Amino acid sequence: MITEQLDFTGRVAIVTGGATGIGYATAFQLARLGANVVICSRTADELEAAAARITEASGNRCLAVPTDVKNEDAVIALVERTVAEFGRVDILVNNAGGTRMGPLESIPTKGWDLIFDLNVKSAYVATREAGKHMVAQKSGAIINISSGAGENGVRGGAHYSAAKSALQMFTKVTAAEWGKHGIRVNCVAAGAIASPRVLDAWKVAGLQPDEMGKAIPLRRTGTPDEMANMIVFFASDAASYITGQTIGVNGGPALGGIPDA
Repeated sequence: MITEQLDFTGRVAIVTGGATGIGYATAFQLARLGANVVICSRTADELEAAAARITEASGNRCLAVPTDVKNEDAVIALVERTVAEFGRVDILVNNAGGTRMGPLESIPTKGWDLIFDLNVKSAYVATREAGKHMVAQKSGAIINISSGAGENGVRGGAHYSAAKSALQMFTKVTAAEWGKHGIRVNCVAAGAIASPRVLDAWKVAGLQPDEMGKAIPLRRTGTPDEMANMIVFFASDAASYITGQTIGVNGGPALGGIPDA
């Protein structure tokens, strides 16, 4: 039964960028479904508060590990701390990411590298380190969080679009190489998901969620919980024969043609 396949009792999950938004919603759901969860971000106070809320609501442990995912040594330490505390790692959600928009001609090399370090290299290092333990135990689920920018591109985000596209191909190749070890790797591409920080960014850019929603087939922006639903599915036994895939949680495709009434 599907309900039994969504039982994470005894499993251990790492969620990067887990203090807010999509990461927090994912960690919260995993813990409520039985997992012990490790969350990381750079802001220690915010992270500790999030971990306390998750622990209280779920009755399962949520460990806060302050981590700058752009720092390779810090990511290695994150995985080592997880295994030291819980003895294993079953699920890795590479959620940390982001960008600063700007026209291609003004993106400095340092800015390009920073976006790739945040969105791609961090996922690579975390996957490599967690993967050592997953290979040894012959099981694991890795979910990478991409964006519609990785599928269709976005003007003003050449670096971000390229990084998210790279993350999607990294997903496919990792799935192909590690399937023999019982490890599944999938990717969720976010559409217009109205997390608190995204809402702040939209406000700065003069974007209104209600107006943005009019261009989406479902006529609204999405929520972090709706992203978390897909991530948790990919992490669960319900997705036991799915790997190497990228699915968009985006409210539907934006198509040309006859204008909609």
